Amino acid sequence: MTANLEVRDGVGTIRLDRPPMNALDVATQDRLRELAEEATRREDVRAVVLYGGEKVFAAGADIKEMQVMDHAAMVVRSKALQDSFTAVARIPKPVVAAVTGYALGGGCELALCADFRIAADNAKLGQPEILLGLIPGAGGTQRLSRLVGPSRAKDLIFTGRHVRAEEALTIGLVDRVVPAAEVYEQAHAWAAALAKGPALALRAAKESIDAGLETDIDTGLTIERNWFAGLFATEDRERGMRSFVEEGPGKAKFL
Repeated sequence: MTANLEVRDGVGTIRLDRPPMNALDVATQDRLRELAEEATRREDVRAVVLYGGEKVFAAGADIKEMQVMDHAAMVVRSKALQDSFTAVARIPKPVVAAVTGYALGGGCELALCADFRIAADNAKLGQPEILLGLIPGAGGTQRLSRLVGPSRAKDLIFTGRHVRAEEALTIGLVDRVVPAAEVYEQAHAWAAALAKGPALALRAAKESIDAGLETDIDTGLTIERNWFAGLFATEDRERGMRSFVEEGPGKAKFL
């Protein structure tokens, strides 16, 4: 297997396992889609960590595999590539990327699919496709610009340069920088804390934010309003409000 799903404390870790650099070949891309769909289905998975191991997150696509593809082959493959990453981005549960070492090209694009990114202090991120005469093809031109803004995204994509962890934090490409030895445990702790929360409300929050960013504010407010009202039909809402009234804020325990 090029990747697997391990579950502990309500957290499913999607672990890339294609040494030495976790190059994202076709088999790994397809496996990521399968695991994202599994994590979406499984009720025992309430939050997700994306992880490549202690040394590297993912150093990008398998260039040797791509080199032999012609235009016709990539017309077919590029849709499947994007679909795999979109499946990760659309997991309706909190997702955090635990970024160690290199997260380049497709590796950076995979990290962009998460809701939150925790990076090692020695991490390097970037979109170097321009150096191959290409552009990012797994969502980088779209997700990166939405995350860090168009000017910063163009800087990174036009130059293909690598960004060290501290700069990535400054520009908003990652959300936290920690010692390399602590990346996975901190990511797992972040996910585990949210795994104890109200699953439907977390899903509603994620889908409202993500869908709202893709549309005008009036449509976004409609999406929010529909989710907000819909949550009044859930047991979690009853449990949360009852706990607030009887015990005070922040003490509700959700199933």
